[in-house]
Amino acid sequence: MALQARPTVASQGAKRVRKPINRQSLHDYVVTHLRQMIVSGTLAPGDKIDVTRLAETLDVSLTPIREGLKVLAGEKLVQLVPNKSARVAPITVEDTVKLFDVISGIEALAAELTASRITPAQLEKLEALHSDMRDFSRRGETKSYFALNKKIHDLLVEYSGNEILGEVRSQLARRAERVRFLALASSEHRLSALQDHEDLMEALRQRKPDEVHRIWRAHLISSGQETCRILVQMRAMAAEKATSQHKT
Repeated sequence: MALQARPTVASQGAKRVRKPINRQSLHDYVVTHLRQMIVSGTLAPGDKIDVTRLAETLDVSLTPIREGLKVLAGEKLVQLVPNKSARVAPITVEDTVKLFDVISGIEALAAELTASRITPAQLEKLEALHSDMRDFSRRGETKSYFALNKKIHDLLVEYSGNEILGEVRSQLARRAERVRFLALASSEHRLSALQDHEDLMEALRQRKPDEVHRIWRAHLISSGQETCRILVQMRAMAAEKATSQHKT
């Protein structure tokens, strides 16, 4: 049950961008850029990845593109098949349910730990990000909203002070980020998610670890459920379209 492919910026000949000079920074640049294209949906699940066009778009050789795809394959964002073109990994209902069963527990634990040890400066930082995110939501600036939403999720893990937990979470973060981006594209869910963030901040202010854990786990489970709803809806629409084309 995967999302349908759609034309991508890479396949449409996007404007070239200036690349870094240092080899390591070039590698990081290519990986970061490709990852963002996948997470944001510019490269959609199931899309064939045109490495030649991507190299032209990013103004790099084929080697860093291929190296970058190997990194993203390790993150389960790309599928590499010998002697065939790389494709963006699909998002399925089954995988989404399994992913959020795990990530919800990990991030809820991190938030609980953060609530018990957060410093005034850290709380102030979260307050500022939350306020800005709320403003972006009201103005309908989805990309900016999502960027701050991601930052808050990341900081809640960082502020837990548990490096092992952070390492485990980082292995799943890229996949979860892509799925959450899909869920937050729904304006109705975005409003519900924002309320969860409001409740979280209040629980953090009151230093209530158990309440923070409950709110954050429910928040992430809800994101997974919303994504599954969207995936099922899109699969039904694709099937209906296929049936209609077959009849004509």
